[in-house]
Amino acid sequence: MALRHLAVAGVAVGLLAGCGAPRLPKMTADQNCHIGVYRMADGRLLDIGPAEGSDLRWRLQDGQVGRLHADRAWAATVGWTDRPDTTTVRWGDRCDDVTLVTPQGSVAGRRVALEVRETSFMSGDQTLFGRLVLPPGDQPVPIIVQVHGSEKTAASLYNPIQRLFPAQGVGVFVYDKRGTGRSTGAYTQDFQVLGRDAAAAAMAARRLAGARAGRVGFEGGSQGGWVAPIAANLTPVDFVIVGYGLADTAFAENRDEALQDIASHGPGARAGALEVITATEGVMGSNFTSGFERLEAAKARYGKQPWFKDLKGEFTGDLAKYPSWILRIVGPTFNQQTPWTYDPLPTLRRLEAPTLWVLAGEDTAAPVAETRRRLLALQAQGRPITVLEFPKTEHGMFTFETDAKGERRKVRYAEGYFQTSLDWARTGALAGPYGDAVLLTPGPSAGSRSAAPEPSSPGSAGRR
Repeated sequence: MALRHLAVAGVAVGLLAGCGAPRLPKMTADQNCHIGVYRMADGRLLDIGPAEGSDLRWRLQDGQVGRLHADRAWAATVGWTDRPDTTTVRWGDRCDDVTLVTPQGSVAGRRVALEVRETSFMSGDQTLFGRLVLPPGDQPVPIIVQVHGSEKTAASLYNPIQRLFPAQGVGVFVYDKRGTGRSTGAYTQDFQVLGRDAAAAAMAARRLAGARAGRVGFEGGSQGGWVAPIAANLTPVDFVIVGYGLADTAFAENRDEALQDIASHGPGARAGALEVITATEGVMGSNFTSGFERLEAAKARYGKQPWFKDLKGEFTGDLAKYPSWILRIVGPTFNQQTPWTYDPLPTLRRLEAPTLWVLAGEDTAAPVAETRRRLLALQAQGRPITVLEFPKTEHGMFTFETDAKGERRKVRYAEGYFQTSLDWARTGALAGPYGDAVLLTPGPSAGSRSAAPEPSSPGSAGRR
């Protein structure tokens, strides 16, 4: 989700380099004025939002995305790569005007006026900052409460959905996770605490929306897949959406990813790798207070094996790199209350809100095989869970290209991904098709697949 972000357990970075505060946008007033969502002359929606530093990022509703580099006279690059882009954005004479420049020609756009309401609300003894963004008008609309992933950045600054979805008729409530942005408290990875925060956010969204609140539900990506269902069991909601989250434990994520790392060494490497993985779990699970003898023994036994250098996972490779005395001293300072053994299945079994779970088919940060199996088993038991999978996508629902070193570079969001959330929020049903996404249903193996949803009732996937 990835857990080296989730737990700051990437000790190679955390222990030796420290863990600095996230960079905030350094926008000039002129640059800041361009942040917003624009309706183009051809009907498409274009969002402009901040990226790291003083850069900007543009997104289209179909998932195309690029970066505009302030230090390169707004030169454009594709997705999250450094490859020059043939599509870019040019500013107009006024903040309300933009032009999307593509190889096929240029399209002008005008800023979409949205209704923005801001608030502060209490969760326990902390004060959280929230923002509700609504389409213009006075009619009730669906509202999506955006639940954080593991990021430490403020949603009120960086979440583009707060503009892109309201411009399409669906309200969005974003809030700064405790310890970020304008919210008080300390950053934490405690799912129960974060679930209570999300539940408080949903109640704040309803109060702020008043008569404009239609269907209200949660959308959580990555770590939010653990948190949103907890919140949905604490306060009544009409729907839940999970993107690229796990229906398994955080330890299982580390294990599956680490075993994936050494898969090229063949099945013979698995048993030894599992010993090392289990030993690192003992250290991590104890908050660096015990388990070191077992870890040192595993390192001595397997440290010279050819697969050992490729063993990474979310934290196993990092913990295996360093001597125990370093881990003992520095490790506990990075404790963020991560519930490593939390199993979400009991929470999901109690969940009554119709839930859409969207999987990234080639997710290396959160491998999906066991989550897919668990979700389809719950579905077979009659739980209101719909599972949609986008093949050839990485964590975050990104399509990617692979460089000469085998590293993946994110290019764009999967086509149709944004639309799945809009449809589910509006009706609790899927309309489809959504690019090359496939609907999964229980079957004799992991699940049978169909390219397009069949007619169904709200709460499951169906073509309208």
